[in-house]
Amino acid sequence: MKKALTFFTLACLMLMPLIAQAQEWSPKHPVKLQIGFGAGGSTDIMGRLIAAKIEENTGWNVVVENKPGGGGIAMLSTLMRQKPDGQTIGLGVNMPVLLNLAHRGDKLPFKIDSFDYIGTILRGEIAMVARSDAPFNTLEELLSFAAESKDGITVAFDAKPQQMVMEPVAEQAGVKFKFVTHKSGAEQIQSVLGGHTTIALPAGGHIKYVKSGDLKMIASLSKDRHSYAPDAKTLIESGYNFSLEPYFYIAAPKGLPTEIKDALAKALDDAVNSDSVKEALFNTLTATARNLGPEGTLEMLQQGEVDILALVNKDKEKK
Repeated sequence: MKKALTFFTLACLMLMPLIAQAQEWSPKHPVKLQIGFGAGGSTDIMGRLIAAKIEENTGWNVVVENKPGGGGIAMLSTLMRQKPDGQTIGLGVNMPVLLNLAHRGDKLPFKIDSFDYIGTILRGEIAMVARSDAPFNTLEELLSFAAESKDGITVAFDAKPQQMVMEPVAEQAGVKFKFVTHKSGAEQIQSVLGGHTTIALPAGGHIKYVKSGDLKMIASLSKDRHSYAPDAKTLIESGYNFSLEPYFYIAAPKGLPTEIKDALAKALDDAVNSDSVKEALFNTLTATARNLGPEGTLEMLQQGEVDILALVNKDKEKK
């Protein structure tokens, strides 16, 4: 009996490292986090916050590399050719990728299912905002105001998808929108505050102005209402079946072993949901952390591809 017990104990001791190895993966070399945009921008700031927190939580060495070009297309084109060993991952933004796939998918070297997905960091909450003294408070009132205006209203935007969503709204409502291109959400906000445009469509920078009372939110361009302005309805709730949800997500080469994917997903989730990262993201980017997880990220991209393609086809029909 004693010999049998000793043999059993030894066997357990021998199996323990194997069990631990199967449950916990750790990179042998520095993990490269490739960012599809240049240094100093919002995506770069976000990526470096996440990389630093993952290092702090796990003890891994995470090296950030900027790979700008084509709104993330250059980075993803390189990422798909890397080994699926967890040593190289990439941070991208769904909107420019989906738009490129819709316009010239046959010329790109990848599709949505060319990658494994680790999760998301945040969703940009695009809002329709106006100055606090604007003579309308809701989308319905805005559209009535636009209908009474001979020349229509001016709309500030900084990305093509914003225009692509608002054009069919104007068409469906039978009003005129004059779209004015801006370089950033911050520029949009200054434009509408200065009275140069009637409304703006920023993705986060407006929140502090809504809270201070300088701006008011007219509608949410997301699929749900925003927590800081719960009375502002979505376009969908107002009868316009359009939405925009820019997500910042982490992708990896296709074919990650389960233990590696699980370890990366946990490391990302722990970082995104940490109090320090949540606070830093809000303070620096006025954005709320949101992780959809591996499956949720894939579903978001798949549905986003359908939605963007519908907008692109509608835009082509007009031309």
